[in-house]
Amino acid sequence: MAALVFLLKYLEYQLIVRDLSIEFYVGIVALFFTALGIWAGLKLTQKRIVLMGPEFILNQSELQRIGISKREHEVLELMAKGLSNQEIADKLFVSLNTIKTHSSNLFLKLEVSRRTQAIKKAKELGLIP
Repeated sequence: MAALVFLLKYLEYQLIVRDLSIEFYVGIVALFFTALGIWAGLKLTQKRIVLMGPEFILNQSELQRIGISKREHEVLELMAKGLSNQEIADKLFVSLNTIKTHSSNLFLKLEVSRRTQAIKKAKELGLIP
């Protein structure tokens, strides 16, 4: 804003636009900020294209080698999505204790002690995307 005021004052003193009224100056500033607003609005609301990596392929041989059941795999996938045990139980229509049992079995089979470790190891083995 200060730069615009300086520019306008400079032009005024150079006798280029001495005869123009204050409304002209206000109009120029208004047009500038209108154009800036339109540009910023387009940049902020522009849809971003997210490039997806290669499609995930489940490593069936590793799944069978470790001995993870279909239900345990479902629980593992839902864990990776960030769902709590109760949310997983509600989604799969089973009790909370059943989910805790599946989680325990997963931890033993993957040789980990926490959910985050289980998710990390499962991703490394190609069990979840």
